[in-house]
Amino acid sequence: MKPILLALLLLIFSNSLFSQSEYHVAVDGNDTNNGSITKPFKTISAAASIARPGDAITVHEGIYREAVNPPRGGTSPTKRITYQAAAGEKVTITGSEQISNWVKVVDDTWKVILPNSYFGNFNPYSDRIRGDWFWPLENHINHTGNVYINGEWIQEAQKLDELIQPEGKEPRWYAIVDGDKGKYLLNISWFKPANASKVLAAEPSLRYGSQPVKCSEGGECTGNILIGDYLRFDDVDFGTNAESIEFRAASGNTDGSLIEIRLGKVDGELLGTCKINNTGGWQKWQNFNTNIKPTSGKQTVFLIFLHPDYKEGNTTIYARFPNINPNNANVEISKRETVFYPSKNFINYITVRGFILKNASPNWAPPSSEQKAIIGTNWSKGWIIENNEICYSKCTGVSLGKYGDGTDNTNEKETADPYTACVRRALLNGWNKDTIGSHTVRNNHIHHCEQTGIVGSMGCAFSKIYGNEIHEIHVLNLFNGAEMAGIKLHGAVDVEIYNNHIYRCGNLGGLWLDWMAQGAIVTQNLFHDNIGGTGDVFFEMLHGPVVFANNILLSKHKSFDMNAKGIAFAHNLIPSRYIYVDLDKRKTPFHKAHSTEIAGLFDAPSGDHRFYNNVFVAPFTMDGVNKSRLECFASGNVYLNGAKPSKYDTDSVVQADFNPEINLTENNGEWFLEINVNKDWIKEQNQKLVSSALLGKAKVPQATYENTDGTPLIIDTDYFGKKRNKKTPFPGPIEFTKSGKQLLKVWPVKPGRSN
Repeated sequence: MKPILLALLLLIFSNSLFSQSEYHVAVDGNDTNNGSITKPFKTISAAASIARPGDAITVHEGIYREAVNPPRGGTSPTKRITYQAAAGEKVTITGSEQISNWVKVVDDTWKVILPNSYFGNFNPYSDRIRGDWFWPLENHINHTGNVYINGEWIQEAQKLDELIQPEGKEPRWYAIVDGDKGKYLLNISWFKPANASKVLAAEPSLRYGSQPVKCSEGGECTGNILIGDYLRFDDVDFGTNAESIEFRAASGNTDGSLIEIRLGKVDGELLGTCKINNTGGWQKWQNFNTNIKPTSGKQTVFLIFLHPDYKEGNTTIYARFPNINPNNANVEISKRETVFYPSKNFINYITVRGFILKNASPNWAPPSSEQKAIIGTNWSKGWIIENNEICYSKCTGVSLGKYGDGTDNTNEKETADPYTACVRRALLNGWNKDTIGSHTVRNNHIHHCEQTGIVGSMGCAFSKIYGNEIHEIHVLNLFNGAEMAGIKLHGAVDVEIYNNHIYRCGNLGGLWLDWMAQGAIVTQNLFHDNIGGTGDVFFEMLHGPVVFANNILLSKHKSFDMNAKGIAFAHNLIPSRYIYVDLDKRKTPFHKAHSTEIAGLFDAPSGDHRFYNNVFVAPFTMDGVNKSRLECFASGNVYLNGAKPSKYDTDSVVQADFNPEINLTENNGEWFLEINVNKDWIKEQNQKLVSSALLGKAKVPQATYENTDGTPLIIDTDYFGKKRNKKTPFPGPIEFTKSGKQLLKVWPVKPGRSN
């Protein structure tokens, strides 16, 4: 063989052999190592800093107290960056820190004092939960921080007296942060680097906290600023060697405030600090000038707002631990906002698998703001989040959500127009199938989150969510709001939600599809014991087509709420009541088929629903459907034990005296459904296989009920994926073959779309 050819073959072989690297991380490693199996890194962040598309990061057993901020992602579904727990090893990434220097105050109440610098620029004990559609309880302030005892969280008290002189003996915590007076700090109109142009403070690239407010000097400024709030401004032009910045500000705060100027990120290089004195009122404006490190060119700038006493002050955390010495137990406190979350958008094709991800302190995640969580994708494409345990978030567990753009949390409550504007901005920022979404969230155990298990505003589009167990969501009732459920999605275009087990979710229930779920398919899910106002499922401001098939809904409080149109119900078991909204005059978008492109806006008259081959049990009644403003369609349904059909059910089976005796039990993590069935529910002329041809098109978007890839839909399998009788499919989610009492394991079941 010629030497040149041999060299070329060796080069090709070596490139194929070494083009993909695996980096290792271990608690006894060192970040100066090379990341090999024998010389692992100590932190996941160190491995993330050098990983390239195609690489894998394998993390070995232990607890990692860090916030992983991946600086880059993969380039394609087959060239992704994978973060994985080593096979068979327990790996925890946590947002909390262990504390063991508690001092007794009195009885079971203890305290620990930490310098505010311990928390850096994010202190969860001064970070108050707030945002669009967040409704605190009366006279309540909720912070994103928590205290944990032996792995369980304890609740925040509203005043120290609740701990010192408690009426009960429940564990509680309360924190005092020096400098956090619970008052607004200042208003800011603009800032200006020396010899450069003014930058309007009301138009940041990202807003964390604060709001745009009217300015007495004209236009808007940024106000309602609290300690720890920040603004990001991209492409701020400093010219050449700017050595000062001028601020136009107003403050009614007696103590004034501090503004930190940082480069690149919230904890980036500190350019300087400006003291803003009390100007005598919130609209009494003055100019303040401060020196900075010489800075040139266009830069990303963060303005971080603090109280003058904060930097030198302390955070004192009081906690009541009944009959426990916390220094002899595992007590942890919150420190980090997230545990796996990119600070930049468009960090694509990342896999995260096999971890315990816990104890993060993200804030409220409405659809109109950046949506942070324990783990989140932050406006990216193609993530796989699988086989993780995700738990103990003050707000959200998993986010497939929206980016921040400076208009965060500025929506007007109860109106549609501002969020429609938000959608239009998202379209300009890449909301399309080529750029955003197409995530996979599968086989995760998600629990103990007080807002949502999974949230996603638009960034969830084209995704698959399956095989997840989601429970204990908003069960502490610490606060209220309109963005709470086991899964809460806006813009769930062509999203598939299947084979999930969703239970014990409060406020607004198990699954809430809100706005623009066009083309979504929800199938083969088990819902029960969801105690929220909407029960198992809430459809809001949807125009269809949405397919809801082969689901088991067992919450006694309520099966579903419908403030929407164009939903196709097929082969579901629905044994409870529902709410049916006649008309909502808000106008929301509908889209071209399988696209995010807006085709028009429409309000929400009731109707245009399809009901085929479902089993309904009293107290269910179709009275609301009978009053629909748009025509509905029904066939092959079964009504039991007093449930009443609609006027559209011309061929339904009604067995008013038949009790299906539905019961759900649990044994060692397995859930069993007991039900009494009757083969007389089958009528050959009634039940037909449900398909695209039968369902037709949703009236408003004129879009076909079909698979998310545009192929014809046919529901020829049941909850378990078992083939249905093609001639006379059995009504309800399960294809029974005999009458009588049946006992079946309904969770866990093998996940995977069966249709």
